[in-house]
Amino acid sequence: MLKSSEIPKQHLIIFTRYPEPGKTKTRLIPTLGTLGAANLQRQMTEYTVSQVKELQKATEVSLEVRFTGGNLQLMQDWLGLSLVYQSQSEGDLGWRMRRSLFDAFQSGMEQVVIIGTDCPSVNSQILTKAFEQLHSFDLVLGPAIDGGYYLIGLRRLIPELFANIDWGTSQVLQQTVDIAVKLNVSHTYLSPLADIDLPEDLPIWEQIVNREIGVWVNGEAKI
Repeated sequence: MLKSSEIPKQHLIIFTRYPEPGKTKTRLIPTLGTLGAANLQRQMTEYTVSQVKELQKATEVSLEVRFTGGNLQLMQDWLGLSLVYQSQSEGDLGWRMRRSLFDAFQSGMEQVVIIGTDCPSVNSQILTKAFEQLHSFDLVLGPAIDGGYYLIGLRRLIPELFANIDWGTSQVLQQTVDIAVKLNVSHTYLSPLADIDLPEDLPIWEQIVNREIGVWVNGEAKI
């Protein structure tokens, strides 16, 4: 068993967007409406945070929320004062992730995992597995069914993994892996999971709500 001094400093970063109607989950607006899409964003983020808190009950992991939209006050009013918040920097997704990783490693973290809130199947068990794999690999990827990835974990900053990627396309995962192979970066994969981006993805969220959260009344979880 690892002594406390030997346990890596583990850090988890959640990328999310403040749930302002009309500016989030836009591909679901034709089905859910602007308010419904924003409510989905809110609920999925809250669920993701709850899974990280479950993880923190079992292992020492620090949590940071990197947000876009809204402001610090709105984020604190929404998710509470106990979380650490940081606005996402300017630039594309790759630059923003790279910046967040740079900050984390600069602060002394040794294993850093980034997740979004679009994949509600990411639970505390999967997060635990990601950090465990970082004991053996430099890069851990959670493949998304659509060709992207729902999770990326690193134990050192590798800036090249975030450059020249066609973000938002089905090529993201493969392009990332190609770079890792070219750089001889040891890597491994978690189980493939589906994001909630399109109307046909909504049953996945409904199943998770019914199985793990319970009955939703007026948009609030009754656990």
